[in-house]
Order: sequence, then C-alpha cells, then structure tokens
Amino acid sequence: MEIAVVGNSDFILGFRLAGIKRTYAANRDEKFVEHITTILGSDDIGILVLKGSDMERLSPRLRTTLEESVRPTVIAIGGEEGGLSMRERIKRSVGVDLWK
Repeated sequence: MEIAVVGNSDFILGFRLAGIKRTYAANRDEKFVEHITTILGSDDIGILVLKGSDMERLSPRLRTTLEESVRPTVIAIGGEEGGLSMRERIKRSVGVDLWK
C-alpha cells in the first residue's frame, strides 16, 4: 500500500521531500477531482492525504464518499475532517483501536 497526496504545488512539496512518490499537483478544481477519482479507483493506494480546505471545495457527494472511504483512508490536514478524529480514521481502516 502506498500513500498519495493531492493538492497545490506548495502543499505537496513537503511530502515529495519526505519521499512520498505518489504526489499529484492540482491547482484547478477539475484536476483536483480528476486525481481523486483516479486514486479512489486504484487498488495500491492505502492512504490519501488532502488539505482540509480542499475537502471543503468538493461537491457534497464526493466529500461524503471520501469521508466514508475505508480504502484508501482519507486524511485531511488542517481544517475540518468530516467530524472524525485521526484515531477514528485509523480505527476504521485497521479494524482495531491502536490507542488501547
């Protein structure tokens, strides 16, 4: 399983420097949705990282799909995460509560 990051060039730069290979620059909304749709259909991506403010720009239907997605697990950095904490997202994707 790989990690994918979608966002503007500034957002994905740090992830590239950290060694994440699957980064997708999306400065326009159309490209953003296109990359997310491609990633949702991919079998080899386990975690999708987005900026919280980018999640808010998505259509309600796509946002709900991402919030309920188990594979890939979607992590929104900053902003609202759809009401789920990081602990809940990890619990949903792994199947156990790692904090216990």
